[in-house]
Amino acid sequence: MSLSISKALRRCATLITGFVLAASASAQTFPSKPVTLLVPYPAGGLSDVIARTVNNSLSKHLGQPVIVDNLGGASGSIAAQKVLNSPSDGHLIFQGSPNELILAPLAISAIKFKSEDFRLVQMIATAQIGFLARSDLPVNNVDEFVEYARKAAAQGKPVTYASAGPGSFYHLLGEHLSKVTGIPMIHVPYKGAAPAEQDLMAKQVDIFLAPYGKKYLELHKTGKVKVLAMLNPTRLDGVKDFPAISESKSLKNFTFNIWTGYFVKKDTPEPVVVAIHKAITETLKEPTIDAALDTNSLLTPPPLELNAVAKAYADGTAQFRAIAKSINLEPQ
Repeated sequence: MSLSISKALRRCATLITGFVLAASASAQTFPSKPVTLLVPYPAGGLSDVIARTVNNSLSKHLGQPVIVDNLGGASGSIAAQKVLNSPSDGHLIFQGSPNELILAPLAISAIKFKSEDFRLVQMIATAQIGFLARSDLPVNNVDEFVEYARKAAAQGKPVTYASAGPGSFYHLLGEHLSKVTGIPMIHVPYKGAAPAEQDLMAKQVDIFLAPYGKKYLELHKTGKVKVLAMLNPTRLDGVKDFPAISESKSLKNFTFNIWTGYFVKKDTPEPVVVAIHKAITETLKEPTIDAALDTNSLLTPPPLELNAVAKAYADGTAQFRAIAKSINLEPQ
């Protein structure tokens, strides 16, 4: 072996050792400062509720303050890109879902990242989907809505549906609803669920297939919105006041929900990922967290091991890409 090759091999070994030591050191010092939990929507929506439900408990298990930061826009991709532009040290955790990381890149041509650029560390909650309508829409159930929408479209006045942004899950649900019923509908995108909800109450939009929170029960009772159904296969505890979509004649198979999880950049050192995973898992085990999520009609998923988390994310990516393909979603 020549001297130059020997030196090169020694240098390579030194670099590898340095990387291993650096990763080990990062795990030993993580977190070395407050951790930011980045929410890709404005304050007031269900995503914000989730973050502010778990951040104090997560802070306790990480040993550093966990600060909630809301950054909405472009179907959550602005916040997602901020994570990718930040150091891969685990101090910026993204609270995301298929909305921002799987669907938005398929719908918005300006987005250059893909779901594989992120690593799911743990799922945190599953949201039920409510079929919401403006309070003065002259319908009281899903079948009446379908008939109303069909007549409105025939008169050249198609109904409007809100979403949390182009390419969001709620956009796809609206398009899918239009496709399965064969009724033209108009998409009205917002920067998040909260502003969409405000316009629904202001009667500026007809319906919103929305992540459900228990606040909608009060809004329904006070006549500010109508909850026509839940997109569940059966009536679940906590939402038994509303019919499951399966009880309708026209949309009985239109059942959906969506999960939320905590993500980091894919190249975050493994020891840091393990530390975050452990803290989130311990947070999910706290009865007060489960009760608080349940108060907002959120389902708490069972904590998964990291290898199972990776499989769940890969499976979810394939599922949502298939839905997007089925409605011919094209990037705009």
